[in-house]
Amino acid sequence: MMQPLAEKYLRQSALPTLFCPGCGDGTVLSAFLRAIDELDVLEELALVGGIGCSGWIPVYVDADTIHALHGRAIAVATGLKMTGFDRKVVVFTGDGDCLAMGGNHFIHACRRNIDMTVIMINNAIYGMTGGQMAPTTAHGVTTQTSPYGNPERPLDACGLAISAGSTYVARWTAGHPVQLTATMREAILHPGFAFIEVMTQCPTQAGRHGKTGMKPPDTMRELRLQVGPDAGVETGCLHREIRPEFSEVYRGLMEGDGRANAPY
Repeated sequence: MMQPLAEKYLRQSALPTLFCPGCGDGTVLSAFLRAIDELDVLEELALVGGIGCSGWIPVYVDADTIHALHGRAIAVATGLKMTGFDRKVVVFTGDGDCLAMGGNHFIHACRRNIDMTVIMINNAIYGMTGGQMAPTTAHGVTTQTSPYGNPERPLDACGLAISAGSTYVARWTAGHPVQLTATMREAILHPGFAFIEVMTQCPTQAGRHGKTGMKPPDTMRELRLQVGPDAGVETGCLHREIRPEFSEVYRGLMEGDGRANAPY
């Protein structure tokens, strides 16, 4: 017998999932189902998935869903929001999809403070396409495209989101399912651009290519150590503010009322 939440919300015809055993994407999906169940917002949801393992998460939810092109998930989500102001738009994207191919869309959605929730699953590697290094791969890590260790510094997604103008920014790991559910609830209800980074493991590609240098964590215990208080990586809600939201300002412009002139 299927778990009640799964039976209620999952698209049965799409199962089983393609996630590898031990992947954190299943934990993210489970946390999301709990969040939307507690909010009772299924009929208002519009889900968008990017390309990559994490982009498949919304495909398994029996809701209005678009599987977008690589790097274009946020652009598609922007169109959904601007053509349906009452939609609760949620994007599932990976660190490569969001920060490499989709980097410009990400920055400008933050800047506009458009009302959507972006959940970025960060496993610090391109997991689906063979294990290449990603924008978030740590310095020194050995990957398919950095056989002698990554010479680059990783990109801080949450720092970028805050500096670009996102009004809700949080970071958790796949080892924090309860906190993830609570944060997803807050983000979906937040009236502006909400960004959640979920640091997770890739048990298939992590450390697979060579033995030199560092490697991404391949166990939940190692992941917790990497983002613990002694590691210098902060978890929890990192930033929250309220300021005018883009679709409301745009609607005011169309309707000729005071919302268009609100401080932005």
